[in-house]
Amino acid sequence: MHVLIATDAQYVLDEVIAALGTPETSFTVCRDGRDVTDAVRRRTPDIAVLDLQVASMGAMAITMNLRLDESGGRLPHVPVVMLLDRLADVHLARRSGAEGWLIKPIDSLRLRRAVQEVRAGRTWHEAAAPAMQNS
Repeated sequence: MHVLIATDAQYVLDEVIAALGTPETSFTVCRDGRDVTDAVRRRTPDIAVLDLQVASMGAMAITMNLRLDESGGRLPHVPVVMLLDRLADVHLARRSGAEGWLIKPIDSLRLRRAVQEVRAGRTWHEAAAPAMQNS
C-alpha cells in the first residue's frame, strides 16, 4: 500500500507512520498542501491521510482540489481520510468530499480501521470525539 500523508506536524507524521507502517507500505510526505497534486501526479497513492491544518493549504482545500482535478480528468480518484482537530470540523470533511475522517487525538486502531474501510470503497465517519463516543 502506498500512503500519501499531508501534515506539517511531526507528531502527526510519526503517529500515522507508526499506525500504518508495514514492510509492504510506502509513504509520500507533503509538508505543504500545495505539493499534494504534484505528488499524486508522480505516484497515485492508495490512500491519502490529510491533516486538517497543513501550512497554507489544509485538508479541506487539498481534498476539494483533488476532487476538482478528478472531475476534470486530470487526476485519478484518491481516497481521503482527514484528521480533524475537533468535532466542529466534521462539516468541513463532509463538504470537501472526504470518504473518511477521524477526530484527533489519533490512535492506531481507529486510523487503521478507517484506512481499511475507505480503501475497501466504504466510508468511515466519526460524528463525535472519541471520548464522547463511549458515553
